Amino acid sequence: MNPIILIVDVLVLGVGLVAGYFLHRYQAERAAKSQQDKADNILKVANEQARLIESQARENATKIVQAAEAEMKERRIELNKETERLDKRRSEVDSRSDRLEQREQQINKRQSQVDRRGNEIDKLHEDQVKKLEQIAQLSPDEAKKELFAAVEKEARGDMARIIRQIEAEAREEGEKRARKLIADAIQRVASEHVAEVTRAVVTLPSEEMKGRIVGRNGRNIKAFEQAAGVDVIVDDTPDSVTVSCFDSVRREIGRRALAKLILDGRIHPAHIEKIVEDETRAVEKIINEAGEQAAYEANVSGLHPEILRMMGRLKFRTSYGQNQLAHAVEVSKLAGILAAEIGANVDLSKLGGFLHDIGKAMDHNQDGTHAKLGAEYCKRYGVNSIVVNAIESHHHEVDQLTVEAIITESADAISGARPGARREDLEAYIKRIRSLEEMSMSFDGVQQAFAIQAGREVRIIVKPEAIDDLASARLARDVAKKIEETMQYPGQIKVTVIRETRSTEIAK
Repeated sequence: MNPIILIVDVLVLGVGLVAGYFLHRYQAERAAKSQQDKADNILKVANEQARLIESQARENATKIVQAAEAEMKERRIELNKETERLDKRRSEVDSRSDRLEQREQQINKRQSQVDRRGNEIDKLHEDQVKKLEQIAQLSPDEAKKELFAAVEKEARGDMARIIRQIEAEAREEGEKRARKLIADAIQRVASEHVAEVTRAVVTLPSEEMKGRIVGRNGRNIKAFEQAAGVDVIVDDTPDSVTVSCFDSVRREIGRRALAKLILDGRIHPAHIEKIVEDETRAVEKIINEAGEQAAYEANVSGLHPEILRMMGRLKFRTSYGQNQLAHAVEVSKLAGILAAEIGANVDLSKLGGFLHDIGKAMDHNQDGTHAKLGAEYCKRYGVNSIVVNAIESHHHEVDQLTVEAIITESADAISGARPGARREDLEAYIKRIRSLEEMSMSFDGVQQAFAIQAGREVRIIVKPEAIDDLASARLARDVAKKIEETMQYPGQIKVTVIRETRSTEIAK
């Protein structure tokens, strides 16, 4: 390679490097100068903003100081006024204190005069008491006893009169209100007076049919009684037989089955079983429809189908001749009307009245009272606790916790006690009358007792020397309370106590 060319290349490279160095240095100095200019501009802007903020801050501080000075000036003025008022009050208090001291001195003077007069009065009182003792020939204790006896006698007479007056006014007002509510409820329900009574007598077309019912060696009647669970009584009653069973539903099934067998004419064990099964299904259908129809008539909804089915069984249950399902519907309507009148829950009252006797549909199959059985059954199917309490407490077996429970009991009593609702046999009637009279005679001071108006009223004649007017009023309440606690009866019983004073003297 030519050395000259190599030297030239080296020189060119060196010149390039030197030129690049100076170019780079020039660019760096120029960039640094540009940055310095920017920094100077930023500092200049910052200084201007700082001066502006400082001037604003000084203005704000001046305003705050001026406001504080004005407020302090107002506070000083108010403080001066308050000081003046306090000074004035202090002077008034001082003057009042001076007047009170003067009055206290006057009172002390008067108190000393009163004490002296009091001593004189006490002395005069003692002298008067001694003179009275000498005149009356009685000690103060004896005079007090006689005075207290006279006052007590007069007060007892006044008390008895006032008690009778208050009771009469309360009874009159309460009876007016109760009669209005009850009459309105009964009129609005407007059901029949006497409901249908389930009968267990089957009419025969002829006397020969009795032999066919009994069958050879009694096989037909035995098969029928075993299949239906009833007793068939074939006696000398012309053209009829009686179906007997404690279960009203089974009795109805037996009655319907026997009537159908008599109409069909084919009476033998195999056909008997078939007819009994058919009538059992038919009666179950009637029970379901009766429960649903009753719920519709009572306007209650949301009940479990099993509850409606159990309510339908009451179609074949009666109490004193009153059909229990019709009674439940009537009680539900009455309870709804009463609840609306006094502002209670209408739906719960109607439901409690509708279900209150549901236990009567099952009390032959389980142990316990119908109220407790019905409450447990409804609780099992999710009935409201208020309704459960109304069912369980409508015969006071448990405490009534709500006003709806009281309405249920009242509606039940109205339905059972209204005219024509129930009938009572002669034996039970006589027993109830005798129980009323014996219970009334068990109280001290009673001379005679009479149950009148079919047991709706008890009149008690007392010994006047043993019982005074106040004790007579107390005796009437005690007898009424004992009747409520110990007897079961529809409606209400009026208790009247009669006291007669006779004074007899003989002229000689």
